Amino acid sequence: MRLSISKSKNSTSLYVIESIYENGKHSTRVVEKLGTVKELEEKLNGQDPIEWAKEYIKELNKKEKEQKRDVIVKYSQSKRIEKGVQRSFNGGYLFLQQIYHQLGLHKICKDISTKYKFTYNLDSILSRLIYGRILFPSSKLNTYQESKCLIEQPDFELQHVYRALEVIAKETDFIQSELYKNSLSIFKRNDHVLYYDCTNYFFEIEQEDGFKQYGPSKENKPNPIVGMGLFMDGDGIPLAFNIHSGNTNEQITLKPLEEKILKDFELSKFIVCTDAGLSSIENRRFNDKKDRAFITTQSVKKLKRYLKQWALDPTGWHLPGVNKLYDISLLDKDEDNYEEYKSKTFYKERWIKEDGLEQKLIVTYSLKYRDYQRQIRNRQLERASKLIEERPKSVNKKNQNDFKRFISSTNVTKDGEIADKVIYSINQDAIAKEEMYDGFYAVCTNLDEDASIITKINHRRWEIEECFRIMKSEFKARPVYLSRDDRIQAHFTTCFLAIVIYRYLEKYLSEEFTSSEIIHSLRNMDFNYIPTEGYIPTYTRTDLTDILHEVFGFRTDTEIVSLREMKKILKDTKKKKILRKI
Repeated sequence: MRLSISKSKNSTSLYVIESIYENGKHSTRVVEKLGTVKELEEKLNGQDPIEWAKEYIKELNKKEKEQKRDVIVKYSQSKRIEKGVQRSFNGGYLFLQQIYHQLGLHKICKDISTKYKFTYNLDSILSRLIYGRILFPSSKLNTYQESKCLIEQPDFELQHVYRALEVIAKETDFIQSELYKNSLSIFKRNDHVLYYDCTNYFFEIEQEDGFKQYGPSKENKPNPIVGMGLFMDGDGIPLAFNIHSGNTNEQITLKPLEEKILKDFELSKFIVCTDAGLSSIENRRFNDKKDRAFITTQSVKKLKRYLKQWALDPTGWHLPGVNKLYDISLLDKDEDNYEEYKSKTFYKERWIKEDGLEQKLIVTYSLKYRDYQRQIRNRQLERASKLIEERPKSVNKKNQNDFKRFISSTNVTKDGEIADKVIYSINQDAIAKEEMYDGFYAVCTNLDEDASIITKINHRRWEIEECFRIMKSEFKARPVYLSRDDRIQAHFTTCFLAIVIYRYLEKYLSEEFTSSEIIHSLRNMDFNYIPTEGYIPTYTRTDLTDILHEVFGFRTDTEIVSLREMKKILKDTKKKKILRKI
């Protein structure tokens, strides 16, 4: 800023002006009118107005450098806004951008670009696909259009997005392995325990082709599906994924992805934790070699008869750290200790050797878990009774957890006569059979560790299920509208990268915020752009936004963020390290 002196017939006026660059042209604008020389002489008691003005502007420049100068913006009620000029921008992506660069994804894009020698900006495209999946999940076309709402405008065309998808699909294994290696130099990965699970995503089409095949859908949709297998580390950060056709048996998907981890990630010593649906004998044998181990849930119902009898026997139960055996059938009768027992988890264990595999079976029992299962069943029985009262023409059970499993049908009356209509009733035998297993939970492992340690490791499987939930609900990874296999692969690669970055964001915050709260805050961090001045935040400042700024080391929650300061923030998010350690 500098002093401008304007002379006329009757007076000499002093102004504060500054140079600006707008729409590709250099010009100046008036920042503030200081007044006429005569007016200032009266106010300043004889002090030289010009010398005072120079000192005043010097102080303004100092404050601007320190981001302390107040900004005065004038608006006209008669002047119409310019047609086609964007005024609102999202800045929530800046926090994601800092993690993106911390993980070196821009360097991975540079390596891929060097290999293929294309001219479009892969880094810009991939980052926008990831930010878009978190902030405004939609089609690739809409993601391209919505990326123009970010403070930094896209430097690519829509055709480049589709061309980039082909490259991302080809390099998905390279991206995953390099991402893991990059993360090791920044974060301490808990890769001693790896969790594996599968899910599937449905398509809004009816034709099978390539990955898109008919199979058992998690959402019970009658559409072709594609399956995803996901490995997650012990801290809840996704490690690697693969895509398989929808009609593939999930049990055979673990070994190929694990072999890729052994080779590309150079990991060799870890424990693989899975649910019962993936715990085939073949998978257990595969992880019963060298320095690998397994922990997998085991259905008590599907145990062999002698093991089931042992598991359900009420005697011979332990509590960690207590040198005493318990009879769990007596817990409800012990009024003095019942509340204490309700917070405990009892266990029993034994080694078994079958099918050429030696493993330890650990069965746990919890009064709290028993009551939870009974509560769920009672609600289902209420729904079943209500349906029977409505006298339905037919009752078809969709899956093993459907409340209709408690409804039995008969075509014969109590007198043995053939009924005109089907008679429905509550199946008491089905209820009794289920009640036998209330409160029981089992895992198998080849580790010779305390039962409490094994169950604690297994308990964290909920985090991989949450990863799938976030991808499906918040990131809207399904339904999928793509048709080509390479673009489907690229779509899920960006979904995988988005959940990795989001999970790190959660870890950095280390506060009790839900995924909905975090994502909602990022999506609503909008700014109103004031030409030549800066960006005015229009979002609501909260405890969450305060923590975000404190952790990431920059602030966008001042009344206005100057152009100079925003330029510095954009630069810092691409190089500065995040302040809080995980």
